[in-house]
Formats: sequence, C-alpha cells, structure tokens
Amino acid sequence: MPTVARAPARCARATRATAGATRARRRDATPRGTTARRRDEIVRRGARDRADDAAAAPVDAFDAVKRGAASLALALTLSAHACAPASARLEGVNNPALLPPGPAAPVLDVAGYLTKSDVARLTTEVEALEKDTGVRLRVLAQAYPQTPGLAVKEYWNVDDDTVVFVADPGLGNILNFSVGGNLDLEIPPSFWTRLANKYGTKFYWSERGEEASISAAVRAIDACAREPSGRAKCSKIMEYDDGGAGGFTDGDAPKGLGKFFK
Repeated sequence: MPTVARAPARCARATRATAGATRARRRDATPRGTTARRRDEIVRRGARDRADDAAAAPVDAFDAVKRGAASLALALTLSAHACAPASARLEGVNNPALLPPGPAAPVLDVAGYLTKSDVARLTTEVEALEKDTGVRLRVLAQAYPQTPGLAVKEYWNVDDDTVVFVADPGLGNILNFSVGGNLDLEIPPSFWTRLANKYGTKFYWSERGEEASISAAVRAIDACAREPSGRAKCSKIMEYDDGGAGGFTDGDAPKGLGKFFK
C-alpha cells in the first residue's frame, strides 16, 4: 500500500515538472519571436513616421536661397502632400546685383508679385514687429532663378533673432522659412508647417494671388510673435483671407509684449 500510494505522487510530480518545462519553453520561445516581430514593426513604423514628418515640414528658406529654391522633391511635398515630385535639384544662386542700393530693405520683391503700396505696407508691419518684439522678419519674394540667393544673408545680417521668409511659387508651396535659433526656442516648429499648409498651398495662391499668401503669412507671424510665451503660444493661425477679415490695418497691430526674444 505505501508503494502504491507513492507511485501516483511521483507521476504527478513528473507530470507537473513536464508541464512546467513545457510552459518555460513556450515562455522562452514565444516572447523572442513576438519581440522580434514587434521590433521590426516599430522600426517600420518609425521609418514611415519620419517620412511623413519630412513630407509635412516646410522647406528651410536658406536651402531655397542657397540652392536657388532647394530641391523640388522636398519643396513640392509642402503642398499638402500633393502629387509625386520631380527629383531634379536646381543650381545655386548668389547674385548680389539684384539687391537694391542703400540701406537694407526688410521686404524685397524681385519677381513683381507685390505693388509698391504692398511693399510699403509689409515694410511697416515688419518694422513694427521688430521694434515691439525684437523679431527680425525679412521677406524675399522671388521666382527662381531670378533671385539674389545667398547674398541676402549678409545683406540682412541674418542672426538668431531673424526669420527669413522666401516666397517662391516655383517651390509648389509659396511659403518657406529659415528660423533663427532664438526664435526656434520660442515658436513651435509645427507653427511653420501649419502656416505653410494654410496659406502657402498652390491652390491658395493660385486662387487668391501671391500677394494674398505673402500678406497673410506676415500677419500670422506677427500675431504669433506677439503672443506670450507658454504651451499655447502660436497654437492657432488666424484667418487672413485676401488680406481682409481678421487682418491688421496699417499701424493697428497689437503692441506691448516687449522684446521678449532679447
């Protein structure tokens, strides 16, 4: 009787040991395969996310200036992820002969998109913005290859408080920006992407004109720069359709935040 009683106990222990070993093997085998698959999926997803981010981001204006409009492949993705772009790169331009003589003008139009009154109005807005906030917004309207190119960097004495805004419809999206380091800390990068996708698309400037896109962008940048620092800064882009509703008239832009970028 004692022998018979011990035999099932040994069998039960053996069975439990076998089951435990089986579960251990499953734990050892399954996570490795699952982890590998998950890791591969994470890598693929990260690659897709990086591609989407690259497609959504505006072209850096100094890439456009240095190479005379940068890469059409990158630039055309600004137009709300439109059609597949061409891959050709354009030749660089450095043509100071296109710069006007005398003191540096903050708004340059070498392509004829703006009237003299447009340039005067935008100059007033840009100068008021710099006086009130320290933000040095500089506007270059061009049509590659008709551009001073890299010569504007020295002409405007571009520094960390400068935003260079290059307006060129040849890039697909007309709004392209190079943002100084100090401003990059104050203004979220997503603002420039949202601004380009709102007022810079080919649909927008084809329907309303280049001047409407340029003016709306300047006013949106002005409003953003005057907002107090914080998580909500520049989270909204106001409506400035056709330079009308919601826009500032000459001299009535809000003031009072001081040189918070200095």
